[in-house]
Amino acid sequence: MRASLDTNAIIHFYQAGLQNILFTFFDEGVFIYEQIREVELEHHGQEVLSQIDADIVAGRIEVYTNQKLKELQVYKIFENNVNENRYLYGTGDLGEVYAISLAQTLGAYSLVTDDTKQGGPYMSLMQFEDDIMPFTYADVLILRYLMGTVDENQTINDFNVINNSSSLKWSFKSQIIKFIKRFYKDPYRSEDRIWIKKFACDNNINVKLKLRLLSKLL
Repeated sequence: MRASLDTNAIIHFYQAGLQNILFTFFDEGVFIYEQIREVELEHHGQEVLSQIDADIVAGRIEVYTNQKLKELQVYKIFENNVNENRYLYGTGDLGEVYAISLAQTLGAYSLVTDDTKQGGPYMSLMQFEDDIMPFTYADVLILRYLMGTVDENQTINDFNVINNSSSLKWSFKSQIIKFIKRFYKDPYRSEDRIWIKKFACDNNINVKLKLRLLSKLL
């Protein structure tokens, strides 16, 4: 999978020292728009900026500039997406607007954001007819666990490390309940139910069984 990263998600993974999870899970690449690096991270992510820059230089994070988008002949598409998303999400957080717009422009399948407030990118993308799959850091950890990359204990530990180093104060049990509701019990869109079935089939896993095993340890 490929992923466009929102500012908050980048900071949370790097603050926890678990940024490698992004690069292994999204093995087809992760990318950001230049404004997120030059403005959002300069203002909000100074403590991890040197690490992020090192990964940009190493090619682990790809930064898309206006010039690069023009060379790809998709700048006008990106600009239109930005204008539409600014109308939908307002101008309070341009980082999320650019992250969504870049994902839509480049055909990325995923947006990683920890902004789950009503009207924010996570909740809105689940209610709109859009090809982008929004994931929080908790979703990424759950999906990585379901794939068999790590076990229950490692997943819980990684959640706690990210949660404690951020200001989110989430409950992992509640995040699992939300995950089950989204993909099984009461999905906002039918595409999510279809997506998780394909995910389970592709990885030859019993999702519900694995989630029960994980929940028992909480």
